[in-house]
Amino acid sequence: MKIGYARVSTADQNIELQTDALKEAGCEKIFSDHGVSGAKAERPGLEKALDHIRKKDVLVIWKLDRLGRSLSDLLSIVKDLKERGANFASIQDGFDTSTASGKMVFSVIGAMAEYERNLIRERTMAGLKAARARGRMGGRPKALDKSQVKVAIALAEAGELTINEICKQIGCSRSTYYRQVAPQLKATQI
Repeated sequence: MKIGYARVSTADQNIELQTDALKEAGCEKIFSDHGVSGAKAERPGLEKALDHIRKKDVLVIWKLDRLGRSLSDLLSIVKDLKERGANFASIQDGFDTSTASGKMVFSVIGAMAEYERNLIRERTMAGLKAARARGRMGGRPKALDKSQVKVAIALAEAGELTINEICKQIGCSRSTYYRQVAPQLKATQI
């Protein structure tokens, strides 16, 4: 029996391309994960597919990166299938682990998929570092600008207003006050 597995990483991606190809490949049962990253350990659809696999079954995927993104993860899944007497096939990559050439192709493609993922990670980190060097910081902007923080510090140091009153006057929440203002107050006033 051929068991299909399809996965898309984000909720707005369409999974139909994969499921149509799996049906065309003869999959009698198809399991899927929608909006789940391949890097995540918990993929409910994959777990159900693997639970459904029996001896002599074939787990069929549309493309290698749909099953997992790390070589160790892919090898672990294929090893588990082999120990259970099942096989693994990829439609787009054109291989089936029931053959010697399929096993070799799987090893090479798995290594290349992990290499590509590492390259993407390295490029992303280099881009973030370059942006920081140019003064760009990622993430959400601070709720208070420097002048608002100075006013809040002056009000707090004067000691005439409560924290709630200071927050109301500068237009921020208590959590923003504790995150942006409190660390800059003298240790005795905290």
